[in-house]
Amino acid sequence: MKDALYRKGMKTRRQILGQGREREIANTEDDFSLPLREFSTRYVWGEFWSSKGLPNKTRSLINVALLAALKCRNELKSHLRAALNNGCTKAEIREVFRQCAIYAGVPVMRDAVTLAQEVFAEDAKSARTARTRTSRRR
Repeated sequence: MKDALYRKGMKTRRQILGQGREREIANTEDDFSLPLREFSTRYVWGEFWSSKGLPNKTRSLINVALLAALKCRNELKSHLRAALNNGCTKAEIREVFRQCAIYAGVPVMRDAVTLAQEVFAEDAKSARTARTRTSRRR
């Protein structure tokens, strides 16, 4: 049985990242990574993301900026989707990247923009596929 902080973290993580990312995480867990995943679930998602200090939309924009500047492509990809889930617009994300260009460099911004374009295209394709499946069922 997992403790309350872990359960709270799981609920928050699912809410922020969405079910698609949950499936990706579950598919990569093994004996090596599981304790690390449990740690991040408790403290990143259960403690930090669950706190009321900032709105999740603001947290998402901060994460997008930090992850872009640090060139953490896999996490940036997840947090771009999370930002959209949290109500951030593409225009707001673009402004974050413009700020990254000033403080972290134009190459950082360009890499982040390229990754965002990939994420937006993947999401658009998934949405089209879901609409097609729905219309076929009718």
